[in-house]
Formats: sequence, C-alpha cells, structure tokens
Amino acid sequence: MKTEKEKMIAGELYNAFDPELISDRCNCRFLLKEFNDSKPDETELRQNTLKKLIGTQGNNLLIEPPFYCDYGSNITVGNNVYFNFNCVVLDVAPVIIGDSVLFAPNVQIYTATHPLDWEQRSQGLEYAKMIIIGSHVWVGGGAIICPGVQIGDRTVIGAGSVVTKDIPTDVVAAGNPCKIIRTLTH
Repeated sequence: MKTEKEKMIAGELYNAFDPELISDRCNCRFLLKEFNDSKPDETELRQNTLKKLIGTQGNNLLIEPPFYCDYGSNITVGNNVYFNFNCVVLDVAPVIIGDSVLFAPNVQIYTATHPLDWEQRSQGLEYAKMIIIGSHVWVGGGAIICPGVQIGDRTVIGAGSVVTKDIPTDVVAAGNPCKIIRTLTH
C-alpha cells in the first residue's frame, strides 16, 4: 500500500493532512525562513540552505528572497537557473527545470490542484500534476504556470500570462490563457 507521500508524488489523490507531509512542509518552512531572512551578503548561508531545500540542483542556482515552496525536495533545476524576487513553487508533484532558465519577479508555478468533488476536498484530499520547463526559457513577471504544463526549450512566456496548456519550443507565448504569439528563429 502506498504512503500518502508516494501517492502525492505519483499524482494520485492523497491526504494533505498526513503527518509525514505536515512534517515535511514544516521542515521546508524552517529552511525558507532561514533563507528569506538572510542578509544579502550571506551568500554562503543562502547557498547551503538552498542545497538543503532544493531536491536536485545544477551549478549556479540563484534565488532572490523571498522565495516560497511547499516541499523543495520535489524541485529539480539544471545549471544557471535564476529566480527573481517573490517566486512561488508549489512542488507537490515534481517540478523539473532545465538549464539557463530565468524567472522574473512574482512567477508562480503550481503543481497542486484539488478535486472538483466537494466531498473529496472537504476530506483534505488533493492531487498534483508534474510541471516541466525546458532549457533557455524566460518566464515573465507575474506569470502563472498551472498543473501539468510543459514549456519547451528556448520559449519566452510573457509577463502576466496564465499558462494552462503545453507551450512548444522556440515560441513567444502570452496572455490569459497563454497562447502562441510568434515563432522564434535562431
């Protein structure tokens, strides 16, 4: 029988009030507090905290505080990834981010979602869908990336966009809902 954590990561309905998950979220909050309260010149503290917080990371991860996430352990980032101020990653399911990705301020990445059935919601049941963001992507300020979305390599997501469906490689996409505006050429 699967644990609630195993169900969560697999994208199945799970109980968000499971003691193990509550403990994991609490531990994440302690690390986030340490990171978000750090001083700008405490780069070693910040990097050490990020190593404990983010599940898998390449070289040169830079996150500007404040930063928020649910678990941290479900986030995988490649090399040279930058998060500007006030980004949120609800990493209930895996969030996979490629190399050289830029996130402007206030970007929100949501894997978490809830059942439409009110009885399931009232029991604390929820589920999540993995998000994959390719390499060399730029996500504009205030963009929201919804559960289950994949964004292709070298794509630009315009500021304020709500990405509800997959966006292919080499495009500029924007709006609510986010739609392809044009194709990029090298």
